[in-house]
Amino acid sequence: MSSLATIIKDDALASTLRVGFYGVAACSVVGIAAYIGYKAAGPNETYALKSRHPESNDQVLALDLGGTNFRVLLVTLSPQPRIDLKSKIFVIPQSIMLGPGVNLFRHLADCLLDFMKKEELDKSGVHYPLGKVCKSNNMRHPSNHFPLGFTFSFPCKQEGLASARLTAWTKGFTCSDVVDSDVVKMLQDAIDEKQINVKCVALVNDTVGTLMACAYKDQNTAIGLILGTGTNACYMEKIDRVGTWDGDYNEPKQVIINMEWGAFGNNSRLNHIRTKYDEEVDLSSVNPGKQIFEKMISGMYMGEIVRLIILDLMQQDLIFIGQRDGYGDYRTPLFTRGGFYTKFVSTVETDEGIAFANTRRVLEDMGIRNPTFDDCAIIQHICKNVSKRAARLAGACLTVVINRINKPNVTVGVDGSLYRYHPRFKRNMEKCIKTLVNKNIKFKLTLSDDGSGKGAALIAIVADRFQKSQMKNLPSFDENDDEEEEEARSHPQSRPSNPITFNTQSVPSTFNRTPS
Repeated sequence: MSSLATIIKDDALASTLRVGFYGVAACSVVGIAAYIGYKAAGPNETYALKSRHPESNDQVLALDLGGTNFRVLLVTLSPQPRIDLKSKIFVIPQSIMLGPGVNLFRHLADCLLDFMKKEELDKSGVHYPLGKVCKSNNMRHPSNHFPLGFTFSFPCKQEGLASARLTAWTKGFTCSDVVDSDVVKMLQDAIDEKQINVKCVALVNDTVGTLMACAYKDQNTAIGLILGTGTNACYMEKIDRVGTWDGDYNEPKQVIINMEWGAFGNNSRLNHIRTKYDEEVDLSSVNPGKQIFEKMISGMYMGEIVRLIILDLMQQDLIFIGQRDGYGDYRTPLFTRGGFYTKFVSTVETDEGIAFANTRRVLEDMGIRNPTFDDCAIIQHICKNVSKRAARLAGACLTVVINRINKPNVTVGVDGSLYRYHPRFKRNMEKCIKTLVNKNIKFKLTLSDDGSGKGAALIAIVADRFQKSQMKNLPSFDENDDEEEEEARSHPQSRPSNPITFNTQSVPSTFNRTPS
């Protein structure tokens, strides 16, 4: 019981995380600065993000790949400001998660086409016709496509707004021939293969998307946090505090840092607070030695930690005492890796009183019949302590980021199924943060509904408008271009509208990044 009974004190935890935090932000993870407004272009070309709300409705597609489920969204941005969306969730089969990378992106393209047919976006006149090809450089006209933002929640080296190379798979994915490849190109190739008239114009991490979506409504948003299948965070940082920054130092002198904090502990800094259950989870995972912090707190692993504790207590005759013969069927979920889902942890913790109705139902689903009162009480105690530890770890790490930002008011945009559905996770996080945060800082945790998808859509709209604004700088496409330009001048409403706007101060009024 010693491993189970280990409760980390907030002050000791904070000290540990402060020591390791700077490695997280700088070198112990693969994440790099996510340059919002970054444009992969030649010298002297910059990209600006204005700070006003849009003047007309904009529609954009978004794909959100962050775990075992995959979402396709149609996002409509209104001037109010209001964001309306339609979405559909698709499952990614295990065979695709572990198979060739090309099959993964073909599956994403199939889901995209299915969604577009459902929303009647594949019909003529609804989206742009296929673009003409510029004779001088063989490039397709940039405005003749349906723009798409791609939320790709895995560690990448971002080389441009629509270019990123995967550095490592996480969350149970091991698709071959994707690491070190441009995931946007792989997605676009799959889309083009199916002749879908869609162009991926932006790729963002889910944390960045969540931050942007919340910043659209709350000017104090400075952190984006994901607590779901996996976990990660990003935050606004001053350029002069980024040791690896190799760009210019012009205004606004801020970038968004994608921390990839799930990899905290890969350098053994968390070994002194890991239990034998954490070690077993790591060793049996598809990526041993990687994403150590994520394996201690995220939704993909929390249920497995609980299962391993239950099995350990059974072997010590500390639970289901005298009834072991009745639980000898090793085909039951309790004896299957991953058989105790994290949603069971949430269900058990919703029980109040001594009836344990939800706990009994979960145990029955696990193949345990007629558990005693003591059995149910122990199961609930295990679930509460595992989830409390996860919430404290997340809260302590988040506190370090809040204190580093050191502004009077800091809003944290949070998304993810663990944070959304667990009955006590937010409360336990807030208790930990209040204990550790600097007294001069007020913080707020805000749930971001579909934040990662909305954020990708917002950035995609910006990128698409920028491309349209460059139309006037392109050479003539064919002999009819002069007539088309005259038609555009006579119908000003058909011109590209003003750049998308964000009513926010924490996300500066203009993001400039001139490639070096």
